[in-house]
Amino acid sequence: MSTSIRRIGIVGGGQMGAGIAEVCARAGLDTVVCEADAATARAARERVAVSLERAVQRGKLDRISAEDAQARLLFTGALEDLADRQLVIEAVVENAEAKIEIFTALDKIVEDHEAVLATNTSAIPVMRLGMATGRADRVLGLHFFNPVPVLPLVEIVTSLHTSAEVTGLAAEFVRDTLGKTAIHSQDRAGFVVNALLVPYLLSAIRMAESGFATATDIDDGMVLGCAHPMGPLKLADLIGLDTVAAIADSLYDEFKEPLYAPPPLLQRMVQAGLLGRKTGRGFHMYGRD
Repeated sequence: MSTSIRRIGIVGGGQMGAGIAEVCARAGLDTVVCEADAATARAARERVAVSLERAVQRGKLDRISAEDAQARLLFTGALEDLADRQLVIEAVVENAEAKIEIFTALDKIVEDHEAVLATNTSAIPVMRLGMATGRADRVLGLHFFNPVPVLPLVEIVTSLHTSAEVTGLAAEFVRDTLGKTAIHSQDRAGFVVNALLVPYLLSAIRMAESGFATATDIDDGMVLGCAHPMGPLKLADLIGLDTVAAIADSLYDEFKEPLYAPPPLLQRMVQAGLLGRKTGRGFHMYGRD
């Protein structure tokens, strides 16, 4: 039963990891967030605190609930502090080698072999991560969307080894405990959403790269002409251009379709550290909070 999952571990306290930790704590779960060291753990704590305060200021959450959520959160720089967790969600940088290293370590650290190990990857094959453990049947993808406290969707991604029990457990957890909507995907790069979304973003980048239209005109065209809530280049900036490039690389590696290949402009912007909203500059300029 999903109601039996009360102890959650999150590996990574960046934008996605902090958001997942927040929704777990707000759902009444005992949540431990593990970062690389004590300094980055403190930064993750502050990230969640700022998000909770923003929810209070916007009237989405009352003060007592925000304080209760913070009380359920523990931040650490030691992976060993996840030993007693029933569900661990990895949410580190979109890099296969880094994720494999974490899953190998979690397999040794997490004591309960009935525990579920999940990845928030956007595109890396779940099978590859599961095979880094001795419990591939307990490994699956739980792909949340940014900003996690706001967007209601989670993709559940199962590998050839993931058991039906774990799939059902994950679906109940997403729906009944977190109150989100789950969709299911086979273990293919990009899953459902990014397999459709990323080629669209890359097409917009190629259009800007060619000089066919400006970034502002491209975005205005899709917002005002197609009623999209956000233009493709602003959306790429929000996701992070490094993440968009990493997803594109994974899609191209798997399918070898030209529409998945990251455009040279995207690659150069990543090399230049122009990653979008999080760095203050991408296809648009942003004020730094």
